[in-house]
Amino acid sequence: MFRKKEKEWSAICSEVARILKKERESRGFSKSIMAERTGLSRAMIGYVESEARNPTLQTLLRMADALEVDLTDVIEQAQKRKNKSERKDID
Repeated sequence: MFRKKEKEWSAICSEVARILKKERESRGFSKSIMAERTGLSRAMIGYVESEARNPTLQTLLRMADALEVDLTDVIEQAQKRKNKSERKDID
């Protein structure tokens, strides 16, 4: 049971990272600009976006705030994308 949930959570985390990166790029923000706006390092922004690190909730909140998006909305969107992806795999 736990392993199944862990796989689901991992898929959602991947989607959150993709969404945040897409939001950053759509605003024309470089990693340097995001670092300034969040107080995080450029490297940390890259780690989160490339899924090389599991960010803390505070890190995600900082990134969402810098992008002027609601983290709750990002997570809900990530869950919907994961569910849509799972349906495609079943079909």
